[in-house]
Amino acid sequence: MIERFFNESISVKQRILNDSDLMAIIYRAADTCKAALLDGKKIILAGNGGSFADAQHISAEFTGRFLLERPSLPAIALGCNSSAMSAIGNDYGFDQTFSRELSSLGVAGDVFLPISTSGNSANILAAVEIAIQKGIHIFGLTGYTGGKLAGMCPCIQVPSGSTPRVQEAHILIGHSICGYIDDALYRGR
Repeated sequence: MIERFFNESISVKQRILNDSDLMAIIYRAADTCKAALLDGKKIILAGNGGSFADAQHISAEFTGRFLLERPSLPAIALGCNSSAMSAIGNDYGFDQTFSRELSSLGVAGDVFLPISTSGNSANILAAVEIAIQKGIHIFGLTGYTGGKLAGMCPCIQVPSGSTPRVQEAHILIGHSICGYIDDALYRGR
């Protein structure tokens, strides 16, 4: 079982690496994040469950540091304010938890990275609608089908139907974007 999990994870990542269209979307997302940061904008992430943890993790790589000692970069994971999350969920419904927060925090030119393995999480889709209205750049991270999210924005669709394998790839993609930005903005300084 353990060897099978390792082999499955390697296989998914190899399929991503060998898919030039998929790699092009990852590079486009990284370039868009870099340009936004250079323009004084921020990176905003959101997800549910394991994807929520990934959103927090990637946000922390920007605000703390990734590989290089550098200034803190503006990033936030939606839903981390538990008082706001519970109040919005109670008053407006769980489907509005991220959209309500994004409507107050996001500005045109920011980058929104919604993470949804299925691509069908209602609260993620509602937040994407707000991002579109506000002129926020969007790159979704999903599983192989992309779900409804793939019809709303460019998506990095991990070629797997296995939730654990998709989530493992999402964190690698997030780390790759962080490393790309570290290298592009701070290597050699």
